Amino acid sequence: MIALLEGSVAHKEEGRLILQVGAVGVWVFVPRQLAEQAKIGQALALHTHLVVREDSLSLYGFATAEERDLFVLLLGVNGVGPRLALSVISTLSPSALRRAVFQEQPEIIGRVPGVGKRTAQKILLHLQGRIAPQEDLAAVADLAEVDTEVLDALVALGYSVVEAQSAIQSIPKDAPQDVEERLRLALQYFSK
Repeated sequence: MIALLEGSVAHKEEGRLILQVGAVGVWVFVPRQLAEQAKIGQALALHTHLVVREDSLSLYGFATAEERDLFVLLLGVNGVGPRLALSVISTLSPSALRRAVFQEQPEIIGRVPGVGKRTAQKILLHLQGRIAPQEDLAAVADLAEVDTEVLDALVALGYSVVEAQSAIQSIPKDAPQDVEERLRLALQYFSK
């Protein structure tokens, strides 16, 4: 199994990169944000998971081991394949996914493109008990409410749920928990 891959970005497309490792170029499917941020020639280390099918070998890469581990957990959900699991990781940050699971909010997971109500419920049930909280749940709950308001405001302004979630993920971790301030920081994401 290939668990870590280090090399330089030789080519990029939407959702995948060619990572040059020595004289070999390897296609790696990556979360949308990682593909957008990668620059040609940039050195990159990816935590990877190899998916073996009858007719293909597909390598999926992530910036952190936590994202990769969540991806692997999502693959265990009945009806969730690698592309849908990657879509979940691309749309929801690990902390947002964790919050949705601990607060039992399948509607948050249901905002991921391609995930319906049933699949969101399956993901929620599958992840309960399999992931551990990393932060104080009270603080996470407060921040989740604020970020939900920010998400709703961005969607009301005409941004898609995916764009809004990406903007929320770009907010610095030490940012205040004030809705107006977090909305201002999220809007800065679109001015880049």
